[in-house]
Amino acid sequence: MAVDESTPRPSKGYPAYALAVLVLVYVFNFIDRQILSILAEEIKADLGLTDANLGFLYGTAFAVFYAIFGIPLGRLADIWSRKNVIAIGLFAWSTLTALSGTARSFASLAAYRIGVGIGESSASPAAFSMLGDYFPPRRRATVVAVYSSGVFIGSGVGMFLGGWIVDSWNVRFPHGGPLGLAGWQAAFFGVGLPGLLMALWVWTLREPVRGASEGLAPRGLHPHPFRELLREIAAIVPPFALLTIARGPAGSRGAARNLAIAAGCAIAAWALISLTGDTIQWMALGLGLYAFFSWLQSLAVRDRPAFVLIYQSRAMVFGMLGFGFLSFVGYGFGFWFAPYFIRVFGASVSQVGMTLGVVTAVAGWLSVSLGGVFSDWLKERNPRARLYAPMGAAVVALGVAVLFLNTSEPTTAYALVFAFQLSSPFWIGSAVALANEIVLPRMRGSASAFYLLAVTFVGLALGPYTIGKLSDYFASIGLASAEALQRALLVSLAASFLALALLWIASRTVESEESSRFERAREAGEVLEAGET
Repeated sequence: MAVDESTPRPSKGYPAYALAVLVLVYVFNFIDRQILSILAEEIKADLGLTDANLGFLYGTAFAVFYAIFGIPLGRLADIWSRKNVIAIGLFAWSTLTALSGTARSFASLAAYRIGVGIGESSASPAAFSMLGDYFPPRRRATVVAVYSSGVFIGSGVGMFLGGWIVDSWNVRFPHGGPLGLAGWQAAFFGVGLPGLLMALWVWTLREPVRGASEGLAPRGLHPHPFRELLREIAAIVPPFALLTIARGPAGSRGAARNLAIAAGCAIAAWALISLTGDTIQWMALGLGLYAFFSWLQSLAVRDRPAFVLIYQSRAMVFGMLGFGFLSFVGYGFGFWFAPYFIRVFGASVSQVGMTLGVVTAVAGWLSVSLGGVFSDWLKERNPRARLYAPMGAAVVALGVAVLFLNTSEPTTAYALVFAFQLSSPFWIGSAVALANEIVLPRMRGSASAFYLLAVTFVGLALGPYTIGKLSDYFASIGLASAEALQRALLVSLAASFLALALLWIASRTVESEESSRFERAREAGEVLEAGET
């Protein structure tokens, strides 16, 4: 359904209402995503999986397809009704979360996780774009931080509900419940089905006028949004990507370059498969990288201004990669916290779910909310604030993580998890604000998709898997499972140092690139309308 974006702006209080609804969407997003953490030990025992398998299910299976389809769905959010994109995606991923409860093998659970990843990729690009139009620039990081707090509320609720459902189910049905369902399978049904009702609520939201928060002239919607969506998908999915590029202006030269990209991804995947023995992990990641670079080729021809502002921006590229490595640590620790407490301290699933659920929800919500407020406050005083604030928080989180891995007292460990969750996600509001501020309003969905691609490919696809693989390795050389996981988490902290280096590089040019965005867009061929400067 097309939306007339020339309609009057919503009432003064409506943006706050819309923000609350979108926060709930993000809560559902992470309930369905994070519940796998608290169910990990049950699933591992029931399906006979390794730690690397668990990391793949939580990370790569979800992240690669989340990132790939976030690109065309981010584009759809730029040209169609954003609230409808979110509602349809929410209905789809909730259905697939519930169906995860029918999984009887690693392969079937992986297939459902892929579907959940595709569905969830619809939400944040569209939500970030809507929030950028509901609220003025001076409040952008605060608003995005409030929205992003749904990450930790959802993660906490997911762990709490998952632990409670599993233990309650296993007590009531010690030999399997109705239809032979195990406790972890019942948990997937319990958290997936309510999302179907939430999708109907999202459908009732009102679409904000694009560019209204900055006084820009409204633009009409694309006359054929789904035709454009299919074109975007064809630009990233093999073999259609090669055909799309060959038929485009780049012709045979573009096709040759695309084949070279495919060969490079295939060779890298083969080398990593030979090194690790994990075929599905690196095939999936190789496919994801090929899809991304194919889309990048296509974007450079179809929308040169967007390509220039997003992918020829030093601050954007190095900044998003830096945030990706921060998320490597955040996602990695976030997933493995629950198994760590179960293995190291012998805690029950329900106890871990309840305690970590509350800790994650409260500390994470405080972190992203305060991080956004602090970023906005600092931005008024320092144009590099979107990068300096995350760098400071990353140093604190690194120190806390080292202390956590060296304590033998569970109460102290829970307190340190609180401190970690209070510092680790402090950067989220800054990252999304940075992505919005370096591009034009019409490009925000695509820029947000790049942000999500970086944190999912680098953070979610590699963080949990790498820690799981290291844990398997340390166990293979004789360490107990608890000590192996502890060692793996400690090694993974090296990613924090790489993140700090990348963010520092990005901070060198962020001020000049933000102030010159309209000029650089015009030089790249953008036709600026009345009200744009």
